[in-house]
Amino acid sequence: MTKIFTDYQERWLTGIGLLALVGLIGWVDNFFVMWVFLGVIYLFAFYEAMKLFKLTSASMYVWAVLLWIVAYFYPNPDDLFFFIAVIFASSLAYFHNFDKRLLLPFLYPVSGILFFLILYQDFGIAYMFWLLVTVALTDVGAFFTGKAIGKTKFSDTSPNKTLEGVFGGIILATIAGSFVGLYVVDLWISIIITFVTAISSIFGDLFESHLKREAGVKDSGDLLPGHGGILDRIDGYLFAAVIMVVALRALT
Repeated sequence: MTKIFTDYQERWLTGIGLLALVGLIGWVDNFFVMWVFLGVIYLFAFYEAMKLFKLTSASMYVWAVLLWIVAYFYPNPDDLFFFIAVIFASSLAYFHNFDKRLLLPFLYPVSGILFFLILYQDFGIAYMFWLLVTVALTDVGAFFTGKAIGKTKFSDTSPNKTLEGVFGGIILATIAGSFVGLYVVDLWISIIITFVTAISSIFGDLFESHLKREAGVKDSGDLLPGHGGILDRIDGYLFAAVIMVVALRALT
């Protein structure tokens, strides 16, 4: 066990620093501060996605910034992805030679980060904490279970992930995360939402691994020591935030 902490010391230290920063943002609990914080993550994630998709259009960053500014004022930020999709589809139909791939960064990671903002805006900081705990425990549980007893490969997309690790992460997150959810919803709702959120975070991580394999890179970036890029750190959350918001809307 000690060897795991020693071998991944840089990763743990960065993780602790990020946890402290997120804790501070949560303690402040202010929409503008949250919007700025998520906006910084959004821009770095967008930049990394552009590299993964091998896109170089400078105008895309203008669209990305404008979209995030509108998200601050617009009451339903999840609508904005469809607004962008209509604009891009119209451009494709009109110009004919329009690069269809330019929509991809708005699908991933932009739509996921918009749902982060929605979760905070519509439900509050307690729900954000529930999401963070669920995804973090899925990741930690999968890591330690995989290291301890993992033998069966989960997917060719990510050879280091094991089926045992995946099950361990989902079980740990569902049990512990459900207790966090009890502060805001009833028990059975908490269990269901935590469970589907944990599963979605596994596939969020797997999807980013797929993108990196397609791009031929190990990490999405090098901003975070021991973790790689922003997308490497938030990949599970990008799927989990969407699923949690959808599940909350369906069950509460």
